[in-house]
Amino acid sequence: MNRLQVTPSPAKRTPRMRRSGQPTPNTVEREQAMRDYKLSIEYRHLKQHCPGGVYLVPSFDDLRLFHGVIFVRRGAFTNGIFKFTLQCPPRYNDVGTHPKVKFSSYVYNPHVHPQTGEMDVPIAYPHWDPSKHFIVTVLTYLKRIFYVKDYKGMSMEEQLRHPNQEALRLFQTDPEAYRRRVLECVKESQRSVYLNDPGCTVKFLEEGPHHEAFRKLMEEKFGGEEVGGDVEGTPRGTPKKEVASGVVTREETLAIIEQVAKMGTDFEQPK
Repeated sequence: MNRLQVTPSPAKRTPRMRRSGQPTPNTVEREQAMRDYKLSIEYRHLKQHCPGGVYLVPSFDDLRLFHGVIFVRRGAFTNGIFKFTLQCPPRYNDVGTHPKVKFSSYVYNPHVHPQTGEMDVPIAYPHWDPSKHFIVTVLTYLKRIFYVKDYKGMSMEEQLRHPNQEALRLFQTDPEAYRRRVLECVKESQRSVYLNDPGCTVKFLEEGPHHEAFRKLMEEKFGGEEVGGDVEGTPRGTPKKEVASGVVTREETLAIIEQVAKMGTDFEQPK
């Protein structure tokens, strides 16, 4: 008697479920969540350790995209205001996974590609080590490239890796011509400071009536000569003598800002 043998079809695997009924994250998801968490820790770390004159703000839409600006206070690039983006790839911070820094402002510098505006992070850190290198490492290097005094300590092979060979050649052979090109670059950064890219979280706005109102209220309350924005971290219009003595508190300044904000439509310009 012939018997019909039926091979049962393999049972479909169902995803593991939590007690709440939600699927349990797989290993890839957990690893990515851990990377995202570490990135948020790095960003919080910048509050105390970000290089002076460098500011970084997260994007609204992308956890791994940041918008930044550097104010150069001395050296050949004095008074330059250079805006940039910092993009961390999905697998950051793994071994060999560099953040990508790209200037939206024009920067004439041996370390910045003249067409793309990308800074030479992979060249500066060819062996990216997540136990030694972080976002603050890149920002410190970003600031350093504006204060380089010479390239004598570099071998010819290292010099040839710089993305802007023309700027490097001019720096070494004709310092005066290099300074002129840099001055043009600085002036261009100042002229374009109010040009804000779509989605950029670091925006510069031209002065309006509310700025004048703020200055007047600060003078009325505290008196004295105005700082005019030349003391870093102090709102424009803060009296110099109050800054020096520490009399103007954060709470008092915020109260005046709130007062200006309540003036609202009084600032609307006639059409």
